[in-house]
Amino acid sequence: MPYKMVLLDKEDGIAVITLNRPEKRNAFNMEMMGEMDMAFEEAGKDKAIKAIILTGSGKVFSAGLDFNWAATMDTENLPPMASTVRGRAVTHDEKSFLTVLLKIQNMPKPVIAAINGITLGGAFVLAIACDLKVASENAQFGMLQVKRGLIPDGGGTYLLPRAVGLTKALELALIGDQIDAREAERIGVVNKVVPHDELMTTAREMAAKIARNAPLAVAMTKAAIYRGLHEPDLAEHMDYEVYIMNILFGTEDFQEGMNSLFEKREPIFKGK
Repeated sequence: MPYKMVLLDKEDGIAVITLNRPEKRNAFNMEMMGEMDMAFEEAGKDKAIKAIILTGSGKVFSAGLDFNWAATMDTENLPPMASTVRGRAVTHDEKSFLTVLLKIQNMPKPVIAAINGITLGGAFVLAIACDLKVASENAQFGMLQVKRGLIPDGGGTYLLPRAVGLTKALELALIGDQIDAREAERIGVVNKVVPHDELMTTAREMAAKIARNAPLAVAMTKAAIYRGLHEPDLAEHMDYEVYIMNILFGTEDFQEGMNSLFEKREPIFKGK
């Protein structure tokens, strides 16, 4: 389908989703949030796609919520509640953004954030929701919601302490100061920082390495790691790993992995 607020490109098993409102610093409005949701849905369902890259157009990843758009919302008469997130009612506008964040976390395909510049508020939450993050040396990060009378919602108060630890999460969210790319790397917000002109090349290299691996193993590894964050019992999680391993032992990809090892060649995985 045609998109306006985002771009979706697919090549060599990699989908690139680009936030595309550079004149508004790629800030989120209702249309962009809806298109992000649809782009992730399309890339997620495409069997040829093995990894997804999320980036921004121009010099900014995203400034977060478009407050000019938000100011037009009638807060006295909010639209009808559209759905719930585990029982909590949310509006139509809010639902699209929450759906994107949940899709990123729950989809079997790894999502890499290629953070090309300023990343503020909800965009910071969007970035840390991604599985891997590579940042341009020009990137800046800030949880500014408290400066606008809001909280880091959309999972921000959940994801941030898991990324950087409780103490640093409280500092970032309560003070609201911005940090540069090197500090973001130091505290664990991003995996690596690269020169700006190497950002997309690096992200594509990471995605290509993932795409060469066994798709079922990649998907189940991602699922197991996220599950392990919330499972308090090690033995219970080990049982889950045994369950997954028993599934993988019966796949064509496992057999191909073994054959290629003994035949000293690169494996050709089929996701079966």
